[in-house]
Amino acid sequence: MIVWLNGAHGVGKTTTSTLVQELIPGSRVFDAEKVGETLMDVRPGLPEMGNFQHWPPWRPLVVETARRILEYTGGTLVMPMTVLVESYWREISGGLALHGIPVRHFVLHADQDTLRRRIQEDTELGASTFRMSHLDPYAEAFDTWLREEADVVDTTDLSPAEAAQLIASAASD
Repeated sequence: MIVWLNGAHGVGKTTTSTLVQELIPGSRVFDAEKVGETLMDVRPGLPEMGNFQHWPPWRPLVVETARRILEYTGGTLVMPMTVLVESYWREISGGLALHGIPVRHFVLHADQDTLRRRIQEDTELGASTFRMSHLDPYAEAFDTWLREEADVVDTTDLSPAEAAQLIASAASD
């Protein structure tokens, strides 16, 4: 099974994924961003598209990598990854379904003011302009399709540990 943690950049997916992994026996964290980083290392570079998710190879490589990891290890993969383009989500989730891999899709949500504050106060990455620039696309995705495609976990007033507990409990149902 895959427990996919979606949501705005800066909402706490990476932190929460580590905590979820600790709560689900036999689970591992796989960050699909690493697939994008691999594609960014291709030389000469792939055509500039502004986001590695727009490169056609990224989505099937995420599916294939997740499938191969699960085939090798079994258990559960916890995958923290923002996907805001509905067709990309359909391609990934459909690809996983073709391989018989169940996906529990969660959206870690927080109001815009909370997201801005978390991004500005991030001591590890700093006030990321990339994260800030994706707040509006996140809000649009959330309002148009994302909230219907996933279990929403409102993290506005939750600690990462509390969010992880809710997700781990729901994933085991």
